[in-house]
Amino acid sequence: MKKLLIVDDHAVIRQMICLALRDHFELEQFGDADSTYASLATSRPDGIVLDVMLPGSMSGYQLCQRIKSDPALASIHVVLVTARGQVADQEFGRALGADAYFIKPFSPVALVRHLTTALLSPSGAAATGSKESPLP
Repeated sequence: MKKLLIVDDHAVIRQMICLALRDHFELEQFGDADSTYASLATSRPDGIVLDVMLPGSMSGYQLCQRIKSDPALASIHVVLVTARGQVADQEFGRALGADAYFIKPFSPVALVRHLTTALLSPSGAAATGSKESPLP
């Protein structure tokens, strides 16, 4: 089973995401980017659902950039989830290498569809929806 990390400082949001994804993926939860990044030294998930605004020394944007700039980690599928929905925010996420950008509140069904298509289907093509922005 493919493994996803769910990273959000709000436990209720992590639980909602896990509830939607639990039948499709092995899940591990984190409340900050620092502990998430530390976990990558011993475990390689297939994807990360990553909030942008996180406590600690590193934001979700910074974690995404570290992952995508490291050749050993760059293949991890990163989905940014955030209340920051401006076009400039989405473009910034794209520039950092994010694979998709979901604006809160988002449809859990759309997130499941995106991740199952991207990580479980043979084609790996990203699904689209009205409040999600797959990034090339």
